[in-house]
Amino acid sequence: MGGNGWRHTGPYQPDLEAAFRQAQEEALARDNHGFEGRSIDELWLDPEWHEYIFTGGTATVLDFPLMIDAADTDDGPFMRPLTDGEVRAFASHGRPTSSEWDEALDTERLAFPDRAQGNCTVLYRDGRPTWIGYWGVTAD
Repeated sequence: MGGNGWRHTGPYQPDLEAAFRQAQEEALARDNHGFEGRSIDELWLDPEWHEYIFTGGTATVLDFPLMIDAADTDDGPFMRPLTDGEVRAFASHGRPTSSEWDEALDTERLAFPDRAQGNCTVLYRDGRPTWIGYWGVTAD
């Protein structure tokens, strides 16, 4: 198996880690994957959740216990925001729209991360931040 790539958007907040947690809570509310009544933090303390994530995963932001700094190079499973240079590599103006982000992923100008890793970036509409784009690859 080689991991499955996925992407989706979540609500924008100036604090990217808070936006990530909100996206996780929303994903968990939509589908608890059979782990009913548990918070994100409780799930990541459960060895059964680890097994679930590392043998298939959810293909969502739930596959990551936390967000790391953009400059951090640690292996996953972590969500990592892009650096300014990484954003400008696919959107030279530094304020990518949802369609620019989708096109960059579709044309591979923007790469998917390695297995069990995720990335995110702020997405803009009319020059204003509106969404966070999340994408990653499952661990399986």
